[in-house]
This record gives sequence, C-alpha cells and structure tokens, in this order.
Amino acid sequence: MKRTLSLLLLLPVFAVAALAQGGQQKPADPKPSGAMPTADQIIDKYVQAIGGKAAIEKLTSRVSKGSFELPAFGASGTAEIFEKAPNKGLAVINVSGFGVVQEGFDGKVGWSQDPQNGLREKSGAELAAAKLDAEFHKPTKIKQLYPKLAVKGKDKVGDHEVYVVDATPVEGSAETWYFDTTTGLMLRRDTVREGPQGRQEIQEFLDGYKEVDGVKLPFSLRQVTTAFTIDIKIEEVKHNVPIDDAKFNKPAAQ
Repeated sequence: MKRTLSLLLLLPVFAVAALAQGGQQKPADPKPSGAMPTADQIIDKYVQAIGGKAAIEKLTSRVSKGSFELPAFGASGTAEIFEKAPNKGLAVINVSGFGVVQEGFDGKVGWSQDPQNGLREKSGAELAAAKLDAEFHKPTKIKQLYPKLAVKGKDKVGDHEVYVVDATPVEGSAETWYFDTTTGLMLRRDTVREGPQGRQEIQEFLDGYKEVDGVKLPFSLRQVTTAFTIDIKIEEVKHNVPIDDAKFNKPAAQ
C-alpha cells in the first residue's frame, strides 16, 4: 500500500485548478463529425467559459482546501493546494495512516517529499511537467505553452459530447484535452507523468464547476491510473490571499 500511495506524487493536483479555471475506461479513438471548429476557436471558447481573460488575470494567488478518497485501499485524507502567479505551486496531502505528501515548484526548482521516497528534487521530463503545471494563468497562455494544438474529432465524456484536442507543449509529454461542445468547459485531461515508480498515464475528470471571484473552477475531480482511482472534493477556495514565496521552496534536508 505504501508504494501505491507514493504514486500520489505523480498526480498534478494543483495543475487542475490552474488549467481548469463518465466512464473510467479510455474511449475509442475520436472520429471527426461534421464541420469542426479550429483548435484556436475551442481554446478561445474555453477561456470565455471559465470567465474570460480579464477575470482570470486579475487573480494572483489561490488557496484551495479539500478532501480525497482512495477507495481501492480504504484510504482518505485532506489536501491543501497553494498557487501563486506567475508559476509557483505547492500541494500538501495528508494521507491517514501514511503521512504527509508534498509536491512543490518555486519557479525554478521542482521537488517532492513523502514518507516512502523522502525529499527529492525533480529533473528532466518530471521537472518540465512541474513547470507547466505551476503556470498560474495557464488558460490565457495555452497557445504559447502548447505551440502544437490539433483537433482530433468528437467523443463522449459521460453523457457529454466533447471536442478532443491533442496539445503538445514546448517541453514535455503531449496531453489530450476534452472540451464540452456546448459549454466549452474542460471535462477531462489525459497526461503522462514521470516519477520514482516510472511512467504513469493519468486520466483526470473535472466536474462540479462553480464560479469563484468570476472564474469557474472544478470542485469535483477524479484521477484515474492503471493502479488506482482518487476522488478529490474541493471544499473551499480563496483568491488573492498573501502567500510567502518561501512556502514553495524545497525544504532543507534533515
């Protein structure tokens, strides 16, 4: 169980809130259907759906608190997520019976700490992913951060019809995004993350959108891997609160 729980480090918890301002099985390849919008049109609609550029960029920090469950192992706990513009993030996850898992990025250094692997610094593909995940105003910077965007067709996430977009960043692994064809909101994100246990494919399902300070955020998150599923419920979000930069720094070695 400890080895499985340590995989929590691979899950970009604070990235969901930054980017997002059904069944669990991977569907068949999406098929084009009728006249498709361009990737730029889909992204522009998404930015408007979550509040628009001005509303997104007036926010400078975010503190989210919630709980999570790991049903397969009967595990649960609490999560605190700290984000600060332009590119700092810290997730603190307290797992009952296991301990505290932390994952942070201070603008340059990506790091993680947990009872299984101790304190370690990220590098390579893992660091590139941490840097992307920590972009606070990511929705308004998608076209710069992901220069290659390709519409793959339509599909379904639960009962919702979605446009499927492959997004390749400047550095790091490609992602697949699923946007509701009606509302424009992102309902799912498929990513690949590297970590101590190797390469892990992650499906993130985003639901329960609520407006907070003019920006819509998902309050219900489900992260699915081949090993387990994690259900995350966000219970409180506060914006533009003071956060000391030192909070994101890699802890001193013990």
